[in-house]
Amino acid sequence: MPKRGSMQDMSTVTISKTKYESLKKDAASYRKIASAAGTGLFQSPPTRNAKEVITAMKETGRYSKKFLDGLAKGLARSSYFKK
Repeated sequence: MPKRGSMQDMSTVTISKTKYESLKKDAASYRKIASAAGTGLFQSPPTRNAKEVITAMKETGRYSKKFLDGLAKGLARSSYFKK
C-alpha cells in the first residue's frame, strides 16, 4: 500500500460536494460556449460601420439607452469599426 502523499496516491482528489457541483456547472457552461463557437457565434459583424450596428440594435427595442450608449463608446474605441 502506498504511503499517504506519495506520487502513486496523486490520482485521487477529494473535494466538497459543493465544489464538485460548481465544477460540473462550469464544465457544462464551457461545453455550451464551445458548441456555440462552432456555429459562428464569434464571427465578425457583417459591417464595419458602428452607426449601422447601433441603429440596428436600437430598432429591435430590446436594449436600454444606457446599454446602447455604452456600446457606442466601446465601438468608438474599437479599431475594427470605422469612425
